[in-house]
Amino acid sequence: MAETLVLGTKSFCLLINNVETNLEYAALSNASYNGLNRNSFSANKLETEMLRLGEFNSRSCDGVSRRAFVQAGATLPLTAMLSGEQIAQAATQARAKTVVFVWLWGAPSHLDTFDPKPDAPLNYRGPFSTIPTTLPGVRFTELVPKLAARTDKFALVRSNITHDGGHPGAGTFGYTGHREGRGITIQPSWGSIVSRHHGAGEGLPPYVMLSRGIPRDVVKTIDGYGGGDWGKAYDPFLIQCDELGTINIPALKLVDGVTPDRIAHRRNLQGQLDKIRRNVTADTFDAWDSKSKQAFTLLTNKQALESLDLTKESTELRENYGQSSFGQSLLLARRLVEAEVPFVNVSWSEFVEAFSPNTDFGWDTHVKNFDLLPNRHCPVLDTAFSAFLDDMYDRGLMDSTLVVCMGEFGRTPRINNRAARDHWQHNYFSIWAGAGVKPGQVIGASDGKGERPVTRGIEPTGVGVTMLDCMGIDSIARAELNVLPDGEFIHELF
Repeated sequence: MAETLVLGTKSFCLLINNVETNLEYAALSNASYNGLNRNSFSANKLETEMLRLGEFNSRSCDGVSRRAFVQAGATLPLTAMLSGEQIAQAATQARAKTVVFVWLWGAPSHLDTFDPKPDAPLNYRGPFSTIPTTLPGVRFTELVPKLAARTDKFALVRSNITHDGGHPGAGTFGYTGHREGRGITIQPSWGSIVSRHHGAGEGLPPYVMLSRGIPRDVVKTIDGYGGGDWGKAYDPFLIQCDELGTINIPALKLVDGVTPDRIAHRRNLQGQLDKIRRNVTADTFDAWDSKSKQAFTLLTNKQALESLDLTKESTELRENYGQSSFGQSLLLARRLVEAEVPFVNVSWSEFVEAFSPNTDFGWDTHVKNFDLLPNRHCPVLDTAFSAFLDDMYDRGLMDSTLVVCMGEFGRTPRINNRAARDHWQHNYFSIWAGAGVKPGQVIGASDGKGERPVTRGIEPTGVGVTMLDCMGIDSIARAELNVLPDGEFIHELF
């Protein structure tokens, strides 16, 4: 059943996909890699302060208010079909306080990781052996043994699809549910929608991106990472984290010649922050952009500042996550979950390219796919994401946290003439955990060569709808914000 509601001169499309099913949802139950020395996590390095400060360089939605929208809708026949109890039930179906969106920028190969095809021809299956998982009959490649041993902690989707074979377009679609260049507006990302819905609080911003930079390829920054036409106020708050866990906040504009190096050490931090506070006048503060103001406000909030201090974690735990920017970022993400940040995006890399100027080794493995995956990418992913899942479960955080891990598309099942794999939008994987997701299952399946799903394809719109619904941003809230009017909830997960 689908109905379109038109309110006065302002039109909103509210797609109600099977009211009975929506109500049913509401009732559902709830290593280090080559070239790095593990021992380099020395005591003297851990004494170094993990905070550095640097430089960073809305339009309001004018729709009717949520109250007015609901009041108007209450007079329509659709609402009359539901009891007051059913309406209340549907409105309180939120399962998650936080979403951790792990973005494997550059697109990992599904055949070489979580959807191997050992019976396919050699020019498809690749050189890696397969290993059993904890699920009968389900096998991964030998490159992800730790995750293979933890399939009881997550659900795997093997039937993701998208509709753009280029990184910027697929990245925009993967972050927003809208194709690049369609219409005259740039749609907000999942995190921006969550940020606007929750509103700004004290201390930590509602949408934090942990990355070395805003996701881009060499050519351009993707359109869909931030607030789009809502404005920069809804862009993510960028925090950079290196392989030692050193934190950099680009948005803060330093005053009076204070440099990052001068405040890098723990014993100098408080004094330098006090100096910043003394020298920031009302006029100075008003001249800053919104992200700089956020940064300054964060640094004056002791609890928020402590959430960013990885030195409070044991050396053993930090080593468990791995000495990589991705691993330490995931550890920081766990601390942000504890601080109740609503949306945390951990981006594997700033750049998609494995080899390019200013590279930080994304997953775009047109060349050296079969060198990078066993020697760097998969050990880093396997170590860090396994440690993250263990840590989150051990601390009892998964009941209220939804974890989603994916890239923008997959890679060609047929190996190219450079002995690697190219872009493939027709089939890829995603990993889901927490917030009522039923672990220990594989959803969907691809054909014998890993080329296309033989079951229902899961599109980015479905990913977005599922994440937002789990956060309590239902179809009514999305209609109010004029975002994501369609998309199929991934009910198989729950």
